Amino acid sequence: MKRSKVTVPWKEGLHLRPAAELVKTARSFSSAISLKYGDCIADLRSIMSIITLCAAAGAVLEVEAIGEDEEIAARTVAEMFVKPDAEE
Repeated sequence: MKRSKVTVPWKEGLHLRPAAELVKTARSFSSAISLKYGDCIADLRSIMSIITLCAAAGAVLEVEAIGEDEEIAARTVAEMFVKPDAEE
């Protein structure tokens, strides 16, 4: 199991566009990847699961990956929070 913490960088919070990119990325790995925010846990393969986190800008989330490619999966997801697109 690989875990890391990330901060939501988007001024609109974790909204549909970055959530869709997270789903697309998560589906490219065999590992199960989740985001935890408070008491809520979201499956990164489900856009509705991600949106229900209601994570605002600045929220600290925990990324967790379990599986064969967990190291690269967790790192790739964490990098998406470090380098957001300028237009988001």
